[in-house]
Order: sequence, then C-alpha cells, then structure tokens
Amino acid sequence: MTSGTRPRRRRLEPAERRAEILAAARHLFGAGSYASVSTSDIAEAAGVARPLINHYFGGKRELYLEVVRQMMIVPAPVTEALPDTTMEQRLAIGVERWIEVVDRNRDAWLTVIGPEAAGRDPEIERIMLEADEIAADRVLEAALMTGVTEGREELRAMIRSFGGMLRAASREWLIRGTLDRAALRTFLTDSILNLLKVTYPAVLAERRGSDGRTPPASARSSA
Repeated sequence: MTSGTRPRRRRLEPAERRAEILAAARHLFGAGSYASVSTSDIAEAAGVARPLINHYFGGKRELYLEVVRQMMIVPAPVTEALPDTTMEQRLAIGVERWIEVVDRNRDAWLTVIGPEAAGRDPEIERIMLEADEIAADRVLEAALMTGVTEGREELRAMIRSFGGMLRAASREWLIRGTLDRAALRTFLTDSILNLLKVTYPAVLAERRGSDGRTPPASARSSA
C-alpha cells in the first residue's frame, strides 16, 4: 500500500460493523465532547462511509445516546457465570469486573457521567434510570438475593442510590487520584456488603417496629 492510500474497507457482518462504529464513537466522544465530534470524524475513525452511521443509528445524536447506554448499563458479563460461592466472594468478583470495564473505557466513562451528559436531557435521564434498574438486578443476582420479597422496593432503592456513590467514587479514582484501584475495589465491595447485610436488615427491623437487627431468612441464607 503506497503512502497516503487509504486502507480498503473490510467486509463485515452488520453486527460487527455496528460494533466498530460504536467503538470509534466511544473513543472519540471520550477524547473530546459531543459538540466537538462530527459524524465525519466517526466515519473516518471507523473506516466507513458516513451514510452508514445514519443507516445503523439514525444520526450523531442517536449514536451518542447508544454510547451513553452502552457505558452506563452494567454489562451482563459482570455478573454472568459467577462461581457458586458466598455472597462476599461473588460481589467482590462483580466489583472487580466492573472496575475492569471502566478502566478499559475510562475516557468514555468520564464523558458519559460528566456534566455535559448529566444535564437536563430527558433521553439521557431515561437511560440513567434504566441503567440503575438493571444495576439493581445485577447486584441482587450476584448477591443470591433475587428471591427477596420483603422490603424489596426499599432494597432496590438503596442499591440504585449506591449507583450514584459508585459513579462519584470512580471520579475519585480516575480524576482526583485520591483512591487507587485497590482502595476503590475495597470501598465498593465493603459498601455494598454493608448495605445488603446491615442496612437492609435494619430498615426491615424499623418497618416491623422492632429494635432487633436480625436479617430476614433470605438475606441470612445467601450470606
């Protein structure tokens, strides 16, 4: 290939091509901002013709929203195929997998949790709400607590709130440098375990009008 000659485009299946465009957009939005990145930039980085972006996503706005969704929603592999072991070990593994995902995509992650994305945009807000609900499902799955019924809505509310702390903690790690990766892992793992094993039973006890702190049977059996 001579100097200045553009590489020939590879033939890919639609799903693979779409994934390549998403990967290019994730990188560019992470390195810049929504306003600074054009569809031409994304097409060039992905090695596709610009009309393909419209074909697969509808346009720059829709592609950006898909990047936000991809980054914010906890991927299934974080909690898939966890070993048949204790709640503590399963959650620790899940936290470590989540940190690894963020570490691989740190620029894009910081972009989608930054002030530009977190403004009063109703579509992004809907994605955030969807992400919080899926995260609650993933945590309950990892903690072997999917069958919990008593105080379930309060429990899910607390897990969703934990998600906000998780995003703040990731900024301490990636921007401020006040937490290293090991400290972040310990902080997040201990925090979610305390929520599930101490705070949640305490909320149930308060609801029952009791001073006791005995966890419900479902929480004890999964610990």
